[in-house]
Formats: sequence, structure tokens, C-alpha cells
Amino acid sequence: MAEASNFIEQIIDEDLAAGKVTAIQTRFPPEPNGYLHIGHAKSMFVNFGTAEKYGGKCNLFFDDTNPSKEKTEFVDAIKRDIRFLGYEWARECYASDFFDKIYEFAEKLILDGKAFVCDLSAEEIKATRGTLTEPGQESPYRNRTAEENLRLFREMRDGKYADGEKCLRAKIDMSSPNLNLRDPVIYRILHATHHRTGDKWCIYPMYDYAHPICDYLQGVTHSLCTLEFEDHRPLYDWVGINLGFSPKPRQIEFARLNVTNLVMSKRYLKKLVEDGSVHGWDDPRMPTLAGLKNRGIPAEAIRDFCARIGVAKANSECEIGYFEAVVRDYLNARAPRAMAVVDPLKLTITNYTGEEEVDFEINQTQEGTGTRKVKFSGSLYIEKSDFSLDPPPKYYRLKIGGAVRLKNAYIVVCDEAVKDETGEIVEVKCHYIPTSRSGSDTSGVKAKGVIHWVEATSCKDVTIKQYDHLLRDADFPGQDFSERMNKDSEHLFRGKAEPYLAEAKEDEAFQLMRTGYYKKCTENGGLVLSEIVSLKDNFNK
Repeated sequence: MAEASNFIEQIIDEDLAAGKVTAIQTRFPPEPNGYLHIGHAKSMFVNFGTAEKYGGKCNLFFDDTNPSKEKTEFVDAIKRDIRFLGYEWARECYASDFFDKIYEFAEKLILDGKAFVCDLSAEEIKATRGTLTEPGQESPYRNRTAEENLRLFREMRDGKYADGEKCLRAKIDMSSPNLNLRDPVIYRILHATHHRTGDKWCIYPMYDYAHPICDYLQGVTHSLCTLEFEDHRPLYDWVGINLGFSPKPRQIEFARLNVTNLVMSKRYLKKLVEDGSVHGWDDPRMPTLAGLKNRGIPAEAIRDFCARIGVAKANSECEIGYFEAVVRDYLNARAPRAMAVVDPLKLTITNYTGEEEVDFEINQTQEGTGTRKVKFSGSLYIEKSDFSLDPPPKYYRLKIGGAVRLKNAYIVVCDEAVKDETGEIVEVKCHYIPTSRSGSDTSGVKAKGVIHWVEATSCKDVTIKQYDHLLRDADFPGQDFSERMNKDSEHLFRGKAEPYLAEAKEDEAFQLMRTGYYKKCTENGGLVLSEIVSLKDNFNK
């Protein structure tokens, strides 16, 4: 067995050494009430990765105890996302698979005098729970007999009562310093159609009660949860102990993944979808795994990011720039290079006739990738920002009388700028130096600037999509997501692209020279280049 690399593995090693467990079983437990986001990728990495390291198994477990918010659509999306990241589960199961058994255990707690039916409303229960410094008040219904509790609970099950009229509470300790142990609700009435069980049930178990039972029934040895469940662990243990689970699963908490400038709340992500702020759950700006996939971010880069940030016990926040740097590193080593112009400006080489092909590196970071041929002529497009009539000091791009090298081609010198009737520059005219071809330059002319281009007669019209973060700032105390939203986070440009990009596979990633990493896609029959991540790395490593 490899040496433990984090505190979870240290605990597992101790349990194995002590003979508490002989095989490792984990589970990944999403609730099917929305699409998974990048934070869930870390939970997958921990649960699936830990099981894999120890030669164990990881189940996909759907916590479907709240039918009013859950849909089959979300179940299907979650399974797609897990497979997108390259994981496969040992067994697919649902809390609803165990509803009958969970109910039986509730009756056992009632008969053992450890649960009671309470008539207090949710607001009344909250008001009597107490505070961190003051004990709670016992429910006036706490001392009902087991027989009465059993009758009332069965009447709840049979639909005799309305939502909120009664609930089942565990009888623990209203003076416990842990508020989760102050007679928590373990069943509530909810007349809602379940996406799997239909209308069979009108009472549903609370997560904190169902969680340890479902873990036990699956054979989970180590229940790996995010840190917000740490205060719930005593209740998790109470359920397992009082129901006689042996061996009882062990809950271990780890820090969840928080990333700056990303909305990491499923509730608010759902709101963005429903109010039309984004195009859907898979909008490329969304931090959902469906959105990241649609953005063109490789699954391997996401897993690499999760591995790099590690598994910690204390919560922290990761800069979005670090995630982008990981993606950029991955694509830099693998993405072919290509040229496209976002804001085209016509460039005419007045002394060039005919056409030829120049060699263009496929990926200069990888040996053996070689070159490809790119058409060159006297009619080109360059970026409008690569020319200036009034350049600042140390401006190394194109200006009147100035020289630049056209990437992998020739040095050109600008002679004239042509304006339209509004005064906008629509063309620049240059002459080229025939002896300056890249790879065989004998001209002796030095050009400090190198700019990209596309050949005008063969290039393709392209829609270029660029994105900003959904949140304007990393964080601002006191503000909610709605106040931080970037209302201008998607930008469309009509550009020009070399034909190589039009011929590429759908969803293939490219580094557009001096621009960024983009994926090729087709929309309504037209060529689209959609930004994956910018070329500029602002993260201070």
C-alpha cells in the first residue's frame, strides 16, 4: 500500500491496521436537485480516488429524500458528469431504495423510547431549540407513550395529516451543547410526488437520519463528507449506535472546494438558469461540470486541479487564476496552434504577387508534432489592434514606416493607412521584404514585433465567443451573489479564421496565436470558436 498522502488516508490506514475494516467502501452522495459543479469534482476525487487507491469500491448514492426539488433530469445529468470526469461507480443506489427499511428503523426507535411524534410547527421547534449558551425546551409531546407514538406515526404514513401538522423527532438531549442533538426532526410530512416512488409515501426521512442508515445498508466503511457535516457527526453516530449497526460506518469530514469569482451555490445556479441570466445549466460561464465540459475544459485538467489542491481539514478559498493556470498548462502541452483574427483589418502587400505556403508549427512544446502548411498571399487580415496611427512609445506592432514580422512568413513595412468616409481605418498597405522569409531570412532587417494573420481569399467567417467571470470580484463581505453579478460576461465577435479550423473535429481545442485557447464548434451551420481560457496567465505561482 502506498504511503498515506492526506489525513483521510491516515485514518483509513489506522482502521485497516487495527482490523476495524478489511475492505474499503465509499460513496459519492449527490442530491438530484440540480447539476453538479466544480466543488462536486473534489468530492468525486476524494470518494472515487480513495476507493481506487485502496482497491475498494465507491457507490453512486442519490440522496433523494426531498421530492419537491428532485428530478430525473438531474439524476441523468449527474451520471453524465461523473462519467465525463472518468469515474465509474460500483453500484447505483438511492435513498428511496431503502425507504421501507428506513421506516422500519424509525418504528424501532419509537418502540425503544428513542423517538416521538411532535405536534409543534417548524417555527415552534426552532423557537424552543435554545442557543449555544442556553438549553432548549422539551416538547410538550416528548413523553407520549411508545404505543401512542407508533399509532400517530403510522397515521402520518397513511396520509391522515397535512404537511407540517406533525413530525417525528429523535429523543436525545435538549440541553446538549450540540444543537443537532436537541431532539432533531427525523421524519416530516410532505405530500409530494417522488420522481421514483410516485405517491407511495407522504412522509420522508430527514437527511441526517437517512444518511447513516443508507451508508450502513450499502456497506460503506468510510463516509467522506464536506466540513459542514462535522457538527452533524454526533447525530450520525447516535443513529448508528442506537440502531445497533455493526460495523458502524465512520464519517470523516474534509474541506469543501471554494473558488473565487465562481457561484458555488446550487440554489443560486438554479436561479441564474430560471431567470435567463445564462443559457442553461451547461452555459460555458457556469461552474457546473456540464458548463465546464461545454466550455471545452478537459476532464483531465479538472482532476489534475483537484489533485494539486489536495485534501485538507480546514476550509480555504482557491483563486480562480490557479484553476485557469492548471487548465492552461494542460492545453499548452496538447493543443495544436492556429490563427484567427478577432477584429479584422485588411492588410494588402502591394509588391507581392501570387501565393505560396508557409510552414506553421503544430505545437512547438511537443517534439515530433511537426508543421503544417498555411496559405500565404498579398491579401491578408490582421488584428485591428495590431496597427496604430499614433503609437505609444515602445510600440512593436504595425505603424506607418514601421516593420513587423508576419508569423512564420515575411517582414512587412507599412506604407499607408486607408480610411473610409467616417474616418475609420479599413485597410493598411505594406510592402514586404522578399529575403525575409522565416527560416531563411537573409535580409538583415530586424523587426521586434511578430503578429498573426489569416489569408484573406481562403479564410472563413467565424463567430468568436469570449467570456468573463459571472462574479465581478473575488469576494466582498456583506454582498450576495446578485450584487456581484457581472451582467456583461459574454462577448461575441465576427472574425476571420484560417480554413484549418473549419476542417477540424467538433469540440477540438486550439491555441489561437496571441489570443487564447478555444474550442471549435458549429452552430446553425456556422463556424464558432468558443474561448476555453485566455492566453494570459495572471496567477502568481
